[in-house]
Amino acid sequence: MQTLNSSFIESLREILPDQYIIESEEGKLQYASDHTEDLKFMPSAVVKPNTADQISKIMKLANEYLVPVTPRGGGTGVSGGALPIEAGLVISMERFNKILEVDQVNRCATVESGVITQVFQEYVRESGLFFPPDPGSKGSCMLGGNLAENSGGPRSLKYGVTRDYVLNLEVVLPDGEVIWTGKNVTKNATGYDLTQLLCGSEGTLGIITKIVFRLIDVPNNELLVLIPFKDNSSCFDAIHSIVQLGIRPVSMEFVDQTSLEVIEKFYQWSGLHESAKCYLWMELDGDTMDVTFDKCAKIGNLVVSHGGFEPLVAESDKEKEHLWTLRHKVGESIISYTVFKDIDTVVPVSKVGDLLQRLEEIEQQFRFKAACFGHIGNGNLHIQFLKEELSDEYWKNEIPKAVGSLFECVRDLGGSLSGEHGVGIVQKPFMPLIVPKASINLMKQIKQVFDPNNILNPGKIF
Repeated sequence: MQTLNSSFIESLREILPDQYIIESEEGKLQYASDHTEDLKFMPSAVVKPNTADQISKIMKLANEYLVPVTPRGGGTGVSGGALPIEAGLVISMERFNKILEVDQVNRCATVESGVITQVFQEYVRESGLFFPPDPGSKGSCMLGGNLAENSGGPRSLKYGVTRDYVLNLEVVLPDGEVIWTGKNVTKNATGYDLTQLLCGSEGTLGIITKIVFRLIDVPNNELLVLIPFKDNSSCFDAIHSIVQLGIRPVSMEFVDQTSLEVIEKFYQWSGLHESAKCYLWMELDGDTMDVTFDKCAKIGNLVVSHGGFEPLVAESDKEKEHLWTLRHKVGESIISYTVFKDIDTVVPVSKVGDLLQRLEEIEQQFRFKAACFGHIGNGNLHIQFLKEELSDEYWKNEIPKAVGSLFECVRDLGGSLSGEHGVGIVQKPFMPLIVPKASINLMKQIKQVFDPNNILNPGKIF
């Protein structure tokens, strides 16, 4: 592991108190991994600043000594985007935890990037405003990380993803300069959109310190429906018919049989249909509750006509919370169950059935099991390749071939490498399968302009 120059460490101490500079092996260990498989990369040191000026000074120092710097949020990523693969310095954003202002007149909020997503959502809701993005890890992930990966979550079907709510960003560039990327307005056609460029850049172009988010009204008249299906085919047929009905759900979440089996190992389910092989979580809304119930009735009739079972409607806030908790526990259960590879695919909705049919063929060919769940309403499925009893050698040498076969299918179906988890390190070998060479070269040139010394989150994406 790289050892940092003693004069570099002494200069760090001029920027931060000792208590916010971590050099012990025990202290650094929690920053060496996240939720990405079983990967672990020990940093040389960890720092915990709480101002943009401190990060600016740290980045200038890192450029002087050519020390790699990895920014880190809540550590909930599954693509390895926040892992310090070249050791060096980890900048933890955990002390950037202040909600600075909620502007009810202009319907926006200014917040530091280390604020937990759910904390922010609950805070603005008290003011009658709403921040829709709701990743599965919202109780522990940070807003800056959501932006770095352009996270979505179940509500993205109706409300979009994190970048759709960003007005402006305070960012520390790799050379230490501090800029605001835009203005706190909803319309801005002044030059290149640097705000959107930073969204989804996985911490490779700058370190986000403050965010101005656009907010909307709190939704009303929502209803959560859990729909069992006898098989995947019946489920996909029903989804296509729902789309053709003109009903636009708030969210439409899919969980397959393998995912159900895994979650049953760790959590007590209740009310499951004994013949169901997969489920849809569907949230509906309307101008009035009568309108919402009318949508629910139409979907119920349609589901039964396609071979599905009678939907279960959440009749109270407590039951709704319980059902959503079960959906969000799928990923957590898999983490507890076995080592896995997260394949964050996205294809056109009409092609989801083709993708899962090909997945079954790949499972048989390579003799492993996969769990599939996610945001089927916009074609974004999380496919987890499960290690279970596979040998380390087979997992290391053969399963990457299976991943490659799946991404070839994604490409042929007109899909993309990642819907919301990012490329990081685990999916970057497959970038050339999906992204044209000219586009990759352009991305590399942008990275070079921002970070000529390649010290900020190096080795990610490409």
